[in-house]
Amino acid sequence: MVSRGQKRVWRYVENGEVLKLKSYLGKHRDLDVNFSMGKRQRRPLHLACELGDDAVLRLLLRHGADILQTDRKGNTALHAAANSVLGHGKRSYNDLVVPLMKSCPQALKTPNNAGVTPEDLLNWTKQEEEVLSQNTTEGNMSGPSVGNPEKEWMEKIFDECEDEFYESFGVYDADDFLPVDDDDEDFADWAERIRREYFTKKNADAQRLAASSSGWKKRKGKEEREKEEQSNKELFDRLQKEHEEYLSRAMRKEEETRKAKKRRYDEGCAATFQSSSSAGGAKLSYSDIPWPAPRGTVREMLDVMLHGADRKDVPAFRKLLRKQQTLWHPDKFAQRCGARLEEKDKQRILDTVTALSQELNSLAQSLRG
Repeated sequence: MVSRGQKRVWRYVENGEVLKLKSYLGKHRDLDVNFSMGKRQRRPLHLACELGDDAVLRLLLRHGADILQTDRKGNTALHAAANSVLGHGKRSYNDLVVPLMKSCPQALKTPNNAGVTPEDLLNWTKQEEEVLSQNTTEGNMSGPSVGNPEKEWMEKIFDECEDEFYESFGVYDADDFLPVDDDDEDFADWAERIRREYFTKKNADAQRLAASSSGWKKRKGKEEREKEEQSNKELFDRLQKEHEEYLSRAMRKEEETRKAKKRRYDEGCAATFQSSSSAGGAKLSYSDIPWPAPRGTVREMLDVMLHGADRKDVPAFRKLLRKQQTLWHPDKFAQRCGARLEEKDKQRILDTVTALSQELNSLAQSLRG
């Protein structure tokens, strides 16, 4: 039986709320994060890999997440990470696969129920890339492309910088600087705050280094001092660039998470609402309804279902809005799914559908004003 606290952890992982997750786990250190949820029996670590959320993944590992725990098909979290590499390439490999392999090397050769290991999946990915690279080379009259060693080195340095970031800021207790669970700090605020804190740390390190060598610097000539000042400026500029890249990357990751939620919502609607609505169909509990944001507020549900819509393009936005109004209209919902609803959850489901419909209608009314 999944506890109330574990359900809360699942919600934080699902919504990518890494600050709240860290705060909650910091206050409940005895909470087991190796529980399973849903028919697929996934673990929080599986979900983090599917969402491509490396910050949540590292946090779960620090709190005892077991990489060898499997879902219903026998897949470990490393299977999920390797599958992500098929779609997102090197970024997913660095963010997800590498930390999992470092934490549990034997997981690489652990087979699922079909006998497929994460190593097999990664090898298939490598073979696809080699075939694609070979085809590109054959079609390029200027000869085979050569990798840029300096670019590869800079990518490696940047990865190390991120590792240092997680090591440096992951050791603080949650109560030192993290918000409480009802904090309104959004993702952009958090990313900007982390950037400032990291800069403060690096700047302090540079100042300590400069202070320790101040006596020696007095004996230097003017030219040498100017060289060192230039070197310090270059160090600061490099740190500035690295953290601008980090901030940009974090925002891209947030956008990918939002797109993944929208995709799961659309797929859930197609699977639930287009299936048979007869009484003989499978019963639907509250958790089986494809809510845009499970356990979220009505406003959060709207943010998911309307994500990606251009509100400046009023005709297109109205068309999308009408589609969602039809989908969640209480009477139409009852016609499609009323006979299939679990009796114990029926009233709660209908109340949520009504609230969602009212919010959609209110938004549509504001467009007419």
